[in-house]
Amino acid sequence: MRAPLSWLREYVDLPAGETGRDVAAKLIAAGLEVETVDQLGTGLSGPLVVGKVLAIEELTEFKKPIRYCQVDVGQANGTGEPQNLVCGARNFAVGDKVVVVLPGAVLPGNFAISARRTYGKLSEGMICSAAELGMGEDHDGIIVLPPEYEPGTDAIELLQLVDEVLDIAVTPDRGYCLSLRGIAREAATAYGLPLRDPALLDVTAPGEYGPAVEVADPAVCDRFTARAVTGVRPEARSPIWLRRRLQKAGMRPISLAVDITNYVMLELGQPLHAYDRSRIEGAIAVRRAEPGEKIVTLDGVKRVLDAEDLIIADDAGPIGLAGVMGGASTEIADAGPGTGDGEGTREIVIEAAHFDAVTIARTARRHKLSSEASRRFERGVDPQAAAAAAQRAADLLVLLAGATAEAGVTEVRHATEPRAITLAADHPDQVAGVTYGWETVVRRLQQVGCDVAGTDELTVTVPSWRPDLTDPNDLAEEVIRLEGYENLPSTLPRPPAGRGLTDRQRLHRRVGRALAGAGYVEAPNYPFLGEAVFDKLGLPADDARRRTTRLLNPLSDEEPALRTTLLPGLLATLRRNDGRGSHDLALFETGLVFRPTGQEQPAIRLGVDARPTDAELAAQDASLPRQPRHAAAVLAGACERAGWWGPARPAIWADAVEAARLVAREAGVRLEAVADQHAPWHPGRCAALYADVAGERTLVGHAGELHPRVTKALQLPPRTCAMELDLDVLERAATGAVRAPHVSTFPVATRDVALVVDSGVPAADVEAALREGAGELLESLRLFDVFTGEQLGAGRKSLAYALRFRASDRTLTAEEASAARDAAVAAAVTRTGAELRG
Repeated sequence: MRAPLSWLREYVDLPAGETGRDVAAKLIAAGLEVETVDQLGTGLSGPLVVGKVLAIEELTEFKKPIRYCQVDVGQANGTGEPQNLVCGARNFAVGDKVVVVLPGAVLPGNFAISARRTYGKLSEGMICSAAELGMGEDHDGIIVLPPEYEPGTDAIELLQLVDEVLDIAVTPDRGYCLSLRGIAREAATAYGLPLRDPALLDVTAPGEYGPAVEVADPAVCDRFTARAVTGVRPEARSPIWLRRRLQKAGMRPISLAVDITNYVMLELGQPLHAYDRSRIEGAIAVRRAEPGEKIVTLDGVKRVLDAEDLIIADDAGPIGLAGVMGGASTEIADAGPGTGDGEGTREIVIEAAHFDAVTIARTARRHKLSSEASRRFERGVDPQAAAAAAQRAADLLVLLAGATAEAGVTEVRHATEPRAITLAADHPDQVAGVTYGWETVVRRLQQVGCDVAGTDELTVTVPSWRPDLTDPNDLAEEVIRLEGYENLPSTLPRPPAGRGLTDRQRLHRRVGRALAGAGYVEAPNYPFLGEAVFDKLGLPADDARRRTTRLLNPLSDEEPALRTTLLPGLLATLRRNDGRGSHDLALFETGLVFRPTGQEQPAIRLGVDARPTDAELAAQDASLPRQPRHAAAVLAGACERAGWWGPARPAIWADAVEAARLVAREAGVRLEAVADQHAPWHPGRCAALYADVAGERTLVGHAGELHPRVTKALQLPPRTCAMELDLDVLERAATGAVRAPHVSTFPVATRDVALVVDSGVPAADVEAALREGAGELLESLRLFDVFTGEQLGAGRKSLAYALRFRASDRTLTAEEASAARDAAVAAAVTRTGAELRG
């Protein structure tokens, strides 16, 4: 929500010297998120004046049309003589009023203006467009002003070019701040000043002769106000002050009637809609859509309606998506060519209603149609403001369009009692750990707009514009934020002795530290995904990772499900960084994945007034999918960069396998790598990783190089590698605390062996046989070379291992080391058919 400071001052008498940054600091202290304070007109200086076009000479000898104009700028140039100006715009004529910047002025962006010769003529300044004055991005033509302004009038003041605008990120619980009324209320409270509430108007009482309205379901539309305005001048245009306020607030001026509805929405927070009365057939009805009904909305899109959609209709069918967007069939038409209506709209029906927030949110999401109106209804709109908003819009149409407001006002109301909350007077004290006292609590709640009665126990009646206040903790939060979060004391909690991290938490932290120490960068991602990514990963139709848990209210319709694997988020992060110039990447993430089993029970709704019982907690657990903790890593580009020491080494599948082994070592677990075919990995460069869990060989994860089709579909660098492990399985495979290695004082004996085996024999099998045969004297075993060639014959490979032997109590003799080596080779020969290579 963009709030111009000049507009805000209409409702609160802020101190004269307060800047936008000062006001922002106050609002931030009160709990609002002010993202920026835009300084409009920074560096702008005159003379910038109104001019009247006296004559236009067309210069046709150039590639594009150029005009040489004589413009009356009054006494602004010191002589009263017409100003000669060169201009390329075509949207003005002789007699029009335009904005002229004269030599000596400076436009935004430090653009100094001087007289200069161009296109063979001397141009003594410039005729300005909106973009050149910082009023918007419109470069299509210059600004044509209404005819009532005299030449020489200061355009800086006329166009309100110098101002400050607060850009506020309104959180879902503060929907009332999507209006100047709400922001002014917060500013008035922050400064301790009175508020001039723009909703306090003399409203015409409901009568019998207003537009006919029928509401089918009061539960989703508890208030609907309709007013008719006649005698509208279709040629009437929005005045400059109205257009500028809309522009500063981030909205584009369209036409007078539409601009007024948008202006009132920004002012009061109540969305409005204006219908062309002559196009409405019969009574206005608020109802659910019939299956298969269609509507063309104002954006020109033909939409098929759902039975759950709430619509506005007449006898001919739908004329609007309630609370979202109106229909094209009853759109306000301007006078003039190109509007489809030579005369334009002369009679208008104003709609001001209050709709159910959930219904509007679902309709907007269903049609992928987020509008300014739906944003406000989703967050909660003041139902008491509807009549005032309709009155305000009618008054502005009377004032600016020469219209007449009919006496009849239709108001359909479903009586609702104000919400009352019982609050212990010291409850905010208990929540904050600070003693505020009865007077402070009552004063702050009254500043919010609540009615408060009682002493030790308060009965608090919540104002209509705060639907987010539903329980005592909400009221306590209001007191605390207005008293200032910065005034809360910082106290460290005292944890009970003897409790610390669980084994699962320790493993999680060790894994993160180990991967970071190995050069990987942690890249946490949102736990959401779209099911289309499974096709890009090449997962089979029956893959368990395709069974997802869908969210009822996803942040994005493109990612409505909880992740079943960490890879989509990591690979998206890798692609984004690669696209921005970082090509040597090693990223990791640890986090939960969500694997539904199909046995989940329906969730129950828990109360907030008491701690859930053990049975309720058990029922909630039974409704959740299985949530194992995973670790994943992705690599692309160079694993070791080039330098004076040599060329770069690209990341390969073996680096992904080593990352997995690094993670396993933090759990004290040895992984067995076996060749496998498993999407999304390359079938020839994929390893299935197994560990011994309670004597049973158990799959922990996979590692290797991604399939070329996957890298192409996800727009990844070629030969991207990845690994993903289940940390919960690793934890079960661990035998307890990881023990520090024993450091022997005796020397090591090293023996190398090269074994020739069939190419289909896994190196892991050969390694396991060597370990078993070598016995307790073997300290470590490392594969340092793999060789294939004509010398070995077809289908054969040579695996070279370095064996380190050491005893803890003595120096090994050469005979003992050789005997252990020979035993290891003999075991490999027996189990794998290996031959010792000479």
